[in-house]
Amino acid sequence: MKPEFKIISDLINENSQVLDVGCGDGILMEFLIKEKKVNIRGIEISKAKVQNCIAKGLTIIEGNAEDDLKQFPNRSFDYVILSQTLQAFLNPEKVINELLRIGKQAIVTIPNFGYWKIGLHLLLKGTMPVTKTLPDEWYNTANIHLCTIKDFVNFSKTKNFKLSKSIALKSDQQSFITNSNLNMKNLSSNLGIFLIES
Repeated sequence: MKPEFKIISDLINENSQVLDVGCGDGILMEFLIKEKKVNIRGIEISKAKVQNCIAKGLTIIEGNAEDDLKQFPNRSFDYVILSQTLQAFLNPEKVINELLRIGKQAIVTIPNFGYWKIGLHLLLKGTMPVTKTLPDEWYNTANIHLCTIKDFVNFSKTKNFKLSKSIALKSDQQSFITNSNLNMKNLSSNLGIFLIES
């Protein structure tokens, strides 16, 4: 189990209505059903991954979140999850707005491009790094809007949505992000996890 999944689970109340956006093979969905007994559905763009989810008995819609989230009514979910997918959208701001419209709260996790090992790799090797949270080469990655933890915190202030909880993850060690430690967490963490609401 990914440490990220445990943190997401801890942010969710039992028996909640949940949407997993960009749910992939449904691993997080299965985990939340087992741990929190949630009523969860997913939306996924990959036909093969959708078929994999259906084979597992998961409720899933094949679709592109940038275009297809509009089909969901306002406040139709307690939580909407976007796990390590925001950076792959053409218009991340539009997606965040949709998450906050259809969910009472949203959980967004981002690979942190401000992590010191990424910066060091760029400095010493001069090439785009390949890491656990950024596993693809520059030429075949889906990531087109890389950001840092600090970028996301600043984005929340610019767009006036509330960060209810901000968590930094380094390997399997989690800690809270505050205004006073933001720069340090931005350097020392490979993943940011945010509970947000409008």
